[in-house]
Amino acid sequence: MLEWRDDKTPVSTRFDDPYYSTDDGRAETEYVFIDGNRLKQRWPDMPNCTIAELGFGTGLNFLETVRHWQSVKSPGAALHFISFEQFPITHDELEKALSNWPELSDLASKLKAVWDPSSETMEAKFTEDIMLTVHFRDANILLPTLEFSTDAWFLDGFSPAKNPELWNETLLSHVGQHTVAGGTFATYTAAGFVKRGLHSAGFNVEKTKGFGRKRDMLVGAKQNDIHVALGS
Repeated sequence: MLEWRDDKTPVSTRFDDPYYSTDDGRAETEYVFIDGNRLKQRWPDMPNCTIAELGFGTGLNFLETVRHWQSVKSPGAALHFISFEQFPITHDELEKALSNWPELSDLASKLKAVWDPSSETMEAKFTEDIMLTVHFRDANILLPTLEFSTDAWFLDGFSPAKNPELWNETLLSHVGQHTVAGGTFATYTAAGFVKRGLHSAGFNVEKTKGFGRKRDMLVGAKQNDIHVALGS
């Protein structure tokens, strides 16, 4: 469930945390996740791009990613966006949350049209060259069972202090296992245990300037495709 702060910012009542920055959620997405993963620079040379995300939320990250990807992608390129969201919002909540950005209205309408959290997994052909997959289950349980490799991760669960289950070392290890060599991650948080978990998962982790009022955030890249299995 969610409530509205100043009638425009959705806040999770379960985690007592906003779904996106109260300063400017769209700007936060561009700064933290798109620029944090250096996607604008990488996309022109990528015939196919797979992005995975922990925490679909309102879909703002997805729509802003689509908007930027469409402007710089190479001819014939394809995008697959895979996300995990255990507590999906309703159609009406999604529409209201995204109405803050008129520039996303066309894309938001497309998302609302395909939005279907009634099953465990939503597979939607968003456009001819964009596939959207949203898993409505606990990523801790589901991610280890899936087979895919991603070029970039958006780690966007609610605050690690309020939702530690989405930032634990075991889950982050599986994030590393599902990342190609040279693949990247970005997250708004700079929590010490998250930094250590990502480093253990095989990422080179760097602390950099955060968005808005956040002092720091984390970015990094997978060093190679060799990863020690859990428990070994």
